[in-house]
Amino acid sequence: MRERISIVSMASISALGKGEEQIWQQYKSGKSLIREENFEKFPALVSGLSIELRKEINELKNTKHYKDLDASVLMAIYCSRLAYQKVAWANKEFGVNIGSSRGATGLFEKYHEEFLRSDKGRVNTLSSPTTTLGNISSWVGHDLHNMGPVISHSIACSTALHGVLNGIAWINSGMSEYFIAGGSEASNTPFTLAQMKALKIYAKSVEEFPCRSLDMNKKSNTMVLGEAAAVFCLEKGENQNRLAYISGIGYATEPLKHNISISTNADCFQRSMKMALNGIDASEVDVIVMHAPGTIKGDSSEYNAILKVFGTGHPALTSNKWIIGHSLGASGGMSLEMALLMMKNQEFIGLPFGSFKSEPNQIRKVMINAVGFGGNAVSVLLSLD
Repeated sequence: MRERISIVSMASISALGKGEEQIWQQYKSGKSLIREENFEKFPALVSGLSIELRKEINELKNTKHYKDLDASVLMAIYCSRLAYQKVAWANKEFGVNIGSSRGATGLFEKYHEEFLRSDKGRVNTLSSPTTTLGNISSWVGHDLHNMGPVISHSIACSTALHGVLNGIAWINSGMSEYFIAGGSEASNTPFTLAQMKALKIYAKSVEEFPCRSLDMNKKSNTMVLGEAAAVFCLEKGENQNRLAYISGIGYATEPLKHNISISTNADCFQRSMKMALNGIDASEVDVIVMHAPGTIKGDSSEYNAILKVFGTGHPALTSNKWIIGHSLGASGGMSLEMALLMMKNQEFIGLPFGSFKSEPNQIRKVMINAVGFGGNAVSVLLSLD
């Protein structure tokens, strides 16, 4: 970290709602927001936006050129507006890096269905330009009248935190002083859900907590999809209105043994967490917000990595996937927001089940983990001072 980076604003939308107060109260309720819904007659457990919030987002389609945009793009625009309204960046050049694991899943499935039904093999004129991954940041940049760099990317489930890393890299390079970074995922679609179920990692049980993230005694995989978008405004240097500093970043990959593999002791997480500590004593970290997707292998391997780096006296552990599911490319952003809210309120949001019940005495430093298919890990360390 060559330059001190301040997080000066954030915004998200998910099953938790919108706005810090509403989101915080949902976390404190201790109730899962995962529900069973029907997708073209096939039921699936998901975590989705409320009807009211979805209507607000769809109102963006009334804006010229926005009516043909995918939900993932509209969600990113909506969030970015909320975050941008909180900062004094008018007439300042800033960058945008908002990614997605799946991108325009809803539109892609719609256009492909139209193609299959067409007797002449034709598709909508906008089927290609509106389903490219570059849509997300490009349209956000357009919406906010940005003149700086605009980057879209996909690094599976570590996408949002990689966006934050990219923003830091641009700021550290001296090429930008301000950046909006995060992820957006509108993944609750029939084909995407079918893909997750095909991996044999999806939750099947309709119960109080269908996703058993960090329950080390579960006998089956319990991952659940959830749609969300989360963005953060980053500034170079110190800002008296900061939410927190980014005091360390880490990243690592590990050799692929399988398309969705991760080693037993999550070597990638061990390296990314050690890098993020950046000389800070491990005992100073108060909380780790884990990736913990709710799968047997995913949860246990990350925990093993934490034991390797922090030992048995590790920080308090938590995750938010038991309440909102796994929002794929946006999930790291949702975890980052959860960390910032705990730091702001000085209150720990733990798990309503399982054996990880320890609470920190304070919440001054929090590490956030995310990893994508194939062991592409990111760790970000936040600090209040």
